[in-house]
Amino acid sequence: MNGDRNGYWFSGGVAIAIGLVLSSAIFGWFFATTKRSDEAITVTGSARKRIKSDLVVWTAAVTYQAPKVADAYRSLSESVPRVKQYLIGKGIAEDQITISSITTTSLKRTDTNGGETSEITGYSLKQQLEVRSNDVDKIARIAREATELINQEIMIESNAPQFYYTQLGDLKIEMLGDAAKDAKTRAERIAASTGDKVGNVRSAKMGVLQITAADSTEVSDTGISDTSSIDKDITAVVNISFAVD
Repeated sequence: MNGDRNGYWFSGGVAIAIGLVLSSAIFGWFFATTKRSDEAITVTGSARKRIKSDLVVWTAAVTYQAPKVADAYRSLSESVPRVKQYLIGKGIAEDQITISSITTTSLKRTDTNGGETSEITGYSLKQQLEVRSNDVDKIARIAREATELINQEIMIESNAPQFYYTQLGDLKIEMLGDAAKDAKTRAERIAASTGDKVGNVRSAKMGVLQITAADSTEVSDTGISDTSSIDKDITAVVNISFAVD
């Protein structure tokens, strides 16, 4: 009787011990797997591409001052058509030229302290011509040459042309894709160094787009959109977290 009882307790103890071992093994596997699944690699990927502006906007202003508004207006009305013909003669299509309305400013006498008085001494009249064209190189050259009109006694002020890239929407998608590929390559190299593999994307965040003058190293937290250069560099950045398998 005692032998049967001892055998019963022995068998029960073995079963309990085996159960504890199995449960510990299962828990250990589950803990390791869960911990493993929490591991991730976070990297920043980037892509850069050289682009050329395909739109230029250039403005030039003609200004005259005279004691009488009629005299200033006469000079302005004679000069602006000459400027327009000059531009057309340089190869700019007439429908690419827009002439603004005239703005008039009263000129007032200043006192001995440099303060402005109410006495009007003359008038300043200004009219602006704007050129919008896809021929960026030609307009950039004409903008530099336009000051030669001063030799014809035309009071013209040529502003710096503004250069734009109009296909930015499509290019932005392409650049973000390239930046994401770069991020994955970086993550794979990091994972390989520890014998791991890169899994699915956990999270992704797009950085601001930087459009800078060619070869510029300038960056900004809010992004840069250069309009001063014909040739530009566009840089896209993404921050991605990958699971580790």
